[in-house]
Amino acid sequence: MAPKAPVDKTFRPFNPDQDLLLPPSLDDWLPAEHLVRFIADLVDEHLDLSRIHAAYTEVRGGPPYDPRLMVRILLYGYTTGVRSSRAIERKCVDDVPFRWLAAGAGPDYRAVARFRKRHLSALGHLFVQALALCQAAGMVSLGCVALDGTKLRANASKRKAMSYARMTEKERALAGEVSALLAEAERIDKAEDKKFGKNRRGDELPAELARRETRLAAIQAAKAALEADAADAAREEAEHKSKDRGDDDDTAAAKGAAAAAAAVPKPKAQRNFTDPDSKIMLTGDGAFHQCFNAAAVVDGDHQVIVAAELGTNASDVATLLPMTAQTVTNTGAIPAQMLADAGYSSTANLDAAAQFTATCGTEFFIAPGRRRRDDPPPVPPRGRIPAGATTKQRMARKLTTKKGQQAYARRKAIVEPVFGQMSTLQNAKHLLLRGFEQARGEWLLLAACHNLRKLHGHIGVTGLSALPAH
Repeated sequence: MAPKAPVDKTFRPFNPDQDLLLPPSLDDWLPAEHLVRFIADLVDEHLDLSRIHAAYTEVRGGPPYDPRLMVRILLYGYTTGVRSSRAIERKCVDDVPFRWLAAGAGPDYRAVARFRKRHLSALGHLFVQALALCQAAGMVSLGCVALDGTKLRANASKRKAMSYARMTEKERALAGEVSALLAEAERIDKAEDKKFGKNRRGDELPAELARRETRLAAIQAAKAALEADAADAAREEAEHKSKDRGDDDDTAAAKGAAAAAAAVPKPKAQRNFTDPDSKIMLTGDGAFHQCFNAAAVVDGDHQVIVAAELGTNASDVATLLPMTAQTVTNTGAIPAQMLADAGYSSTANLDAAAQFTATCGTEFFIAPGRRRRDDPPPVPPRGRIPAGATTKQRMARKLTTKKGQQAYARRKAIVEPVFGQMSTLQNAKHLLLRGFEQARGEWLLLAACHNLRKLHGHIGVTGLSALPAH
C-alpha cells in the first residue's frame, strides 16, 4: 500500500517571539488548592516566627531577606524533597511554585544556607507548632500511638572513620615520619646556611611535613575524644553500680573517678573525621553506614508525628520512656495505647512501662521478641496469670490475647508508612547537615513538614482559616 501524501495541516499557533499581550501573573498559574498557597497562608497567619525575629539585634549591615520569605521556601522545599540550598536557589528561578512563594525574589544559596544554619533551632521548634495545628484540626486523638526508629544516613563517609586501634598504630607511624622529616629539614637548613648564608627565615615547613602534621593532629584529637567517651561511660557505670550497692555520693564519685582514670577505649571503637557525632550503624540494606538514629511517635488517626528525636545510639531500647514523656509534653495529653516492636523490649523498659501504666494509664504493647514469618501463631493463654510472672512474661502473655494481637497488629500500619512517605516524598533517607545539634534540628524540621503535608491533605487551603492564628 502506497504511503499517504502529506497535507497542508493547520497547527495551533506557535510564535516564540510574540510578547505577552497582558502582564503575566504567577498567581493564575497555580491551582486554588496548591500546596504553596497553604504554605504561604500558614507562614503569614498561623506560625509564630518571633524566635527568628528575635535573632536580629543589629541595625548595621545590609537588609537581610524577610524571614517569611525564607521560611516559606524552606518549608516548601523540605516538604517536597528539595533540601539543598543550591537546589532551592535554582527552583526560585525555574519553578513556578518557588517563584510564587518568593514573590520573584531569588535568594542565592549562600543566603539560604546561612539562614537555615542560623535559625535551625527555631525552625526545629516549628514541629511543635505544626503539631498544635494538627491537634486543632482534630487529627490527633492519642487513642493509639506507635513508636519506631529509622537510621538516617549522615553526611559523612564510613571510609573517613578510623578505629581506636588503628589510630594508635597510625599515630606512632606518623609521629615517626614527622620526626624523620623534621630531622631532614634541620639537616637541609644547616647545609643551605653553610652554602648560601642565613638568608632564610628558618620556619618554613616542607609541604609533606605540614600534611603529616595535620593528619597527626586530627588523629590525636579523635583519639582523645574516644578516650574521653570511654572515661565518661566508665565513670557513669561505676557510680551507678556504687549507688545501687548503697554507697554515699562521695564514695560513688570516688569509684567513678577511679574507673574513669583506668578506662581504655575498645580497640574497635570508631570515630569519623567528617562528622564525629555520627556512628557506624547497620541499615536496612544490610550494610554499615555512618548514621544517626531517628525516632518518632505517630498517632494512629492520620499518621501525624507527635514526638520526634534523634540519637547517636544504634539501639532503640533507651528511648521508650523518653519518647512517651515527650508525647505527653508535646500534646498535653496522655496516649491510651503505646505500640513498640521488640527493639524496645527489656526488663528495665517493661518494669518502667508497668509503672507508667499504673501512674498515667497508658497501656503498652511491646513485642517481647522477634518472630519469624514461618513461626506458628501464638496460642492464647488460659487461666490466671501466675503470681510470680515477670513483666516480660506478662507482656508476652498479653500479646497472645485477642486484644493484644489486634492492638499490636496496627503498629506497622501506623508508624512504618510514615518513614516510607518521608523517604519518598521528602528525600529524607539522609541528612545534609553535620554535627548532632544540626542533624537533630534538620530531623525536627523534616518531621514538621511531614505533619504540614498531612494537614494540607486533611483541610486544604480553605480550612486554614478555621485554625487559630499566631
